[in-house]
Amino acid sequence: MFVHKIDHELSLKLAGPEDADALFHLTDGSREHLREWLPWLDSTKTVEDTKSFIQSGRQGFSENKSMTTMVLYNGAIAGTAGFNEIDHTNRIVKIGYWLGREFQGKGIMTRVAQALTDYALLELNMNRVEIRVAEGNEKSAAIPKRLGFKKEGTIRGAEWLYDHYVNHTIYGILAEE
Repeated sequence: MFVHKIDHELSLKLAGPEDADALFHLTDGSREHLREWLPWLDSTKTVEDTKSFIQSGRQGFSENKSMTTMVLYNGAIAGTAGFNEIDHTNRIVKIGYWLGREFQGKGIMTRVAQALTDYALLELNMNRVEIRVAEGNEKSAAIPKRLGFKKEGTIRGAEWLYDHYVNHTIYGILAEE
């Protein structure tokens, strides 16, 4: 089981079936808040949906294609974060993340994104780490900016968000930086 301790408050843990209830309730309790920027909420309606998400994440991890972890803050599930995609050929990972409403504003995701970046570059020997952020999501965009990622460009119409497309801004950092 993958567990990565970040500091005295934070760790990352690969989710298991036993975590489905707690993760679903965090998702459900933050639904209105998360819906502004995340397109998958309408397909996460039950604990069974969360179990499927966890199983998919574990399969991606076992195939070394992705790594989805729960963010644990003082032992409580605060959200998820990880590598949405691991490209071993080109040595690139793409970080994705979300936090429940009550866990925002504590610097949690900045520390998590730094830990994931360090893990990708130092442990996995990746060359590049990417974070894609929907245009207008200033809270999320502040994270790669704080961590020294460079704004590299915009992908127009990158994601369907319920009733409209949003552009994505790409932030990247290279191992040499």
